Amino acid sequence: MKDKLLPAVSFQGVARRYGAVTAVNDVSLDIATGEFFALLGSSGSGKTTLLMLLAGFDRPTEGRVLMSGTSVAEVPPHRRQIGVVSQNYALFPHLTAAENVAYPLKMRGVGRPDREERVKAALSLVNLTERGTSYPSQLSGGQQQRVALARSLVFGPSLLLMDEALGALDRRLRDQMQLELKRIQGELGLTVIYVTHDQSEAMGMADPIGVMAHSQLLQVADPENIYASPSDHFVARFLGECSILRVKSIDGGRGYEITGPRQALPSAAWGGSISSCVQKMSPFIQRQPQLPKTSLKFRRTFATSPISAPAGA
Repeated sequence: MKDKLLPAVSFQGVARRYGAVTAVNDVSLDIATGEFFALLGSSGSGKTTLLMLLAGFDRPTEGRVLMSGTSVAEVPPHRRQIGVVSQNYALFPHLTAAENVAYPLKMRGVGRPDREERVKAALSLVNLTERGTSYPSQLSGGQQQRVALARSLVFGPSLLLMDEALGALDRRLRDQMQLELKRIQGELGLTVIYVTHDQSEAMGMADPIGVMAHSQLLQVADPENIYASPSDHFVARFLGECSILRVKSIDGGRGYEITGPRQALPSAAWGGSISSCVQKMSPFIQRQPQLPKTSLKFRRTFATSPISAPAGA
């Protein structure tokens, strides 16, 4: 019972520097058990570095990484019970799909009868029961991705990390695998941390989204709120079409007037100049029975959200 009340993952003031280069800067973040959490940002924002710190493939320069309230600083990667799926599926070409899935169990000393049973269940989970004897070269990109996913789940991890895992698939396969991932996560009750630079992918799959830029975590919120109420100019522009207007509050804050061209402002002060994000479309979330959480759709409305100017602008 105690573990359920603690975050599945907690980053506390985490930083990672490589000489003069700061890859992650003072990130504090809690991820609840059973969440599908998306880390969204452009290349070089620090998303993958944060994932590697959690997986144990790198160590933070500062701060702590905890799982269920316990520091994992001295826990080696293979003892963290974390499944990892990357854009490069890293399948062994000389092993069949079933043998690839069985590999983590073999390394853990699981006996053959139990191993075969668990491999069969994992392949069934990703709808590849009939392709267990096929080699990677005989599988499509989507099927190879499913094998990699089955391999990451077969040993029963408490946490699944996915780093641009669908990036190599075409649009149709990506959409299909998004549904599959949500189904599997719901069936297993997994905590998933999903790294992506694709806004629609994050908006359509995640419970909360964390937006990263320039090594910092800028905002964490559910898809609807992060779109409707961005924390700054970068988040507003990154998540959708948006015009930044310079406006001024008037009549004691009861109204606003446009005071200048579209631009970023040096500050946001009550009674003075603030920024407003005028969006073409505002999203709404429609829950669908086949998905454990949410699917994102859009309706044409106009929304104006006050946002702050970026620090130092």
